[in-house]
Amino acid sequence: MQSETKQLLEMVKKGELSVDEALLQLKNQPFEDIGYAKVDLHRRIRQGANEVIYGAGKTAEQIKGIIKVMQEHGQNRILITRLPEEAAREIGGVYPLDYHVDARVALLGPVREADGIGTIVVATGGTSDIPVAEEAALTAQFLGNQVTRLYDVGVAGLHRLLAHKEEIMQASVIIAIAGMEGALASVIGGLADCPVIAVPTSVGYGASFHGLSALLSMLNSCASGVSVVNIDNGFGAGYLASMINHMEVKS
Repeated sequence: MQSETKQLLEMVKKGELSVDEALLQLKNQPFEDIGYAKVDLHRRIRQGANEVIYGAGKTAEQIKGIIKVMQEHGQNRILITRLPEEAAREIGGVYPLDYHVDARVALLGPVREADGIGTIVVATGGTSDIPVAEEAALTAQFLGNQVTRLYDVGVAGLHRLLAHKEEIMQASVIIAIAGMEGALASVIGGLADCPVIAVPTSVGYGASFHGLSALLSMLNSCASGVSVVNIDNGFGAGYLASMINHMEVKS
């Protein structure tokens, strides 16, 4: 994925933009201070994707203010995570949100065409893991990736997972999401030839310790190529998977 900085330099190289004009664009204030938030306007230049709004703990008015600043600076595609349904209804009265209640994710702006190098597979151990999985899947789709969902394919019925060997073998990245003992990530890691991102969830009975057991199991996976994000962090998994799926050869 070309960063905006690289595109800017290409325009200078081709004579479409003067050095002074390019310098002026790069010198623009990298953030805007609106009192309760400092909106990062250079996130895309540095990292290839705009800042994402974390909705939990913010009021609807605060989020609307952040959206306003982002749109004023040309950021018309905005992702909001962990957004409570009540706040989504209030914000939706001003901005046309595409809100997904189970994942608590809101999307604003046009849909981006998938331009990753392959497909991201999002797999869950059980149906109870789907809210976290949808946060991961929607994040990955928002960032321009083709996503295949494989839900309720946990190790309690291994044949359900093995019925999808083709999708697993063809994936460029796999996100394995599971609670309980978190064994799904190790099983997938032993089948796939691509990076596997494990997401422990807080699903499970008492000794699962709200996802800690799954987290430790995934960290101790004997399968090579398995990395682990924090408990219930579907967003982090989706974002990392997108970065992997957009890798370029750097010369």
